[in-house]
Amino acid sequence: MKYSKLFSPGKIGDLEIQNRVIMSSMGCSMANVDGTPSEQMISYYEKRARGGVGLICTEVTRINDEHGIGEPAQLSVSHDEVILGLSKLADAVHKHGTKIFVQLHHPGNQTGSAAMYGVQPVAPSAVTCPIVGEEPRVLSTEEVKGLIQDYIDGAWRAQQAGIDGVEIHGAHGYLINQFFSKHTNKRTDQYGGSLENRVRMAVEIIEGIRKRCGSDFPVTIRVTVEEFMGDEGIQLDEGVEICKLLEKAGVDAIGVTSGIYESMNTIVEPLSYDEGWRVYLTEKVKNAVKIPVYGNGVIRHPDFAEKLIEEGKMDFIGMGRPHLADPEWCFKAKNDQADRIRYCVSCLRCFESVFSNSGACVPIECSVNAQLGKESRYPYYAKDGKNRTVVIIGGGPAGLESARVLAERRFKPILFELTDVLGGNVAIGKNPPGKEKLGWFIDYLKTELDRLGVDIRMNTKVDIDKIEKLNPYAIILATGSVPIIPKNIPGVFNENVYNVPDILSGKIQLRNKKVAVIGSGMTGIELAEMLASQGNEVSVIEMAKKIAPDGYWQSVMDVLKHLQEYNVKLMPEHKLLSIEKDRVKLEGETTELLCDEVVLALGVKSENSLCQELKSKFDNVYNIGDSHKVGKIVNAVSDAFVLCNNL
Repeated sequence: MKYSKLFSPGKIGDLEIQNRVIMSSMGCSMANVDGTPSEQMISYYEKRARGGVGLICTEVTRINDEHGIGEPAQLSVSHDEVILGLSKLADAVHKHGTKIFVQLHHPGNQTGSAAMYGVQPVAPSAVTCPIVGEEPRVLSTEEVKGLIQDYIDGAWRAQQAGIDGVEIHGAHGYLINQFFSKHTNKRTDQYGGSLENRVRMAVEIIEGIRKRCGSDFPVTIRVTVEEFMGDEGIQLDEGVEICKLLEKAGVDAIGVTSGIYESMNTIVEPLSYDEGWRVYLTEKVKNAVKIPVYGNGVIRHPDFAEKLIEEGKMDFIGMGRPHLADPEWCFKAKNDQADRIRYCVSCLRCFESVFSNSGACVPIECSVNAQLGKESRYPYYAKDGKNRTVVIIGGGPAGLESARVLAERRFKPILFELTDVLGGNVAIGKNPPGKEKLGWFIDYLKTELDRLGVDIRMNTKVDIDKIEKLNPYAIILATGSVPIIPKNIPGVFNENVYNVPDILSGKIQLRNKKVAVIGSGMTGIELAEMLASQGNEVSVIEMAKKIAPDGYWQSVMDVLKHLQEYNVKLMPEHKLLSIEKDRVKLEGETTELLCDEVVLALGVKSENSLCQELKSKFDNVYNIGDSHKVGKIVNAVSDAFVLCNNL
């Protein structure tokens, strides 16, 4: 076996796990409103078990229904009625040889009253999480003891349901982490002050579970060993000491992680973070304790994971998002099909969907895996295509995903691409610094289409005659989008004015120039970073009150950090009036800006000029992706997946 270390059995306590891959906890918003697992949630976890993962840690699972709610559609172990549903979940996972732990969780100050029907958040001390913005109520000593019992009772319920063990969530700024950290723990009772006192709550939870559930029921804990908050928070040396105290308390394994909400990009990393950037934290803990240690941190490839086990840097590999992107990650790696893995590209759509849909009970989404959250609706591909021809026009994400799904269903897709490059806007969108991972998705699609023998015709302009000769059962228009160029702005067609594809494709290369980027959507600021990295002096002009007004905050924070390092000038509340040879005229505090070159990053509009003519001549004509409605990768891929499963 190529990855013999990764797929060797391992032990946590007395529990043997079939391999060293742990699906880390990820909030998925799939539970029923009473906290029981829905059929969709069971299908979601079972699909990952069928894919061969060794151990699944469930999403954050609440232990208290009054002030412990992290999200509305959240799994719960807070009452006995959940036991039957958890038992069904455990049985579904166990059918495939996978073990399952429930992650015991309380959000502390990292939740809002809106999620808890008006109840004020609680915390060790009156420290407000700036991301949530609500001052918490301070827990009394008796309430702390009551919460300890809630954790113990939750573990017992999980055990009664046949769950294999529990993971205590002591990380990412949630309640137990808040007790660990002097940043959030200002208490003067036995649960505050010294490190031993700050760890006391977790120690008493571990000891209580041991007493209630027995010594053979595995108990693990996930720990933020570095908050990245400077001197006021947990730093690595103190994090290691916390782990040593937890080992002494009898915990069976430690999951090493980092960050709290204020340093969110060190919890769930955006595109720019390198694979395995966080491994040094896990290695430091492993060298200090004798029990198994598992960690994560943008671990994506089986070669890399194998090396971590081989070099003794961790005992198990924790991966969350990779199993969202491809539930068969383990199966493919184990069976020498690593080139077929649909790798997570770190785009953060999963977290964006959970945060933006909080309160709406909408399942988690993935940009590259449209089946995520729909496993019960689309459990498999119906093999009923009967070799019927489907013409697909456009080789971007929507077109490529359409071809993949239709080929799986045994249709005969024929894909036409106007250019010599597959991938559409993603093919050039991967070119700014740190966005290379986006190319992994296009590589995956090309690999799958080659495996499935899809007929792809490059450098081909489609016309009605070509299509008529193929006599297609259906036509899918996936011709994408084109840049918006505001023709009413004087100078917009000057020789020193370019659009986004000009720059991202490398057709135009600017070096040592003064460049004005007009527009600060995500594309605009990523383009600005690319230009700045190439030695240009860059200014970003935005009409709205803030830069990247519609971007997801984690991604925006990441790019803005890099723009600051490059000294990029950000100019919100400025409207472009005209473009001249050596300057742009503006409406705002600054009325003109000297520059050599101007790049328009004002968004895109649908390119669907063929649509009406096709619909007038053929039946079953569908328009998807950007050519239907401008959106993100997730929209294009989801459009294609749903349409082609229902065709």
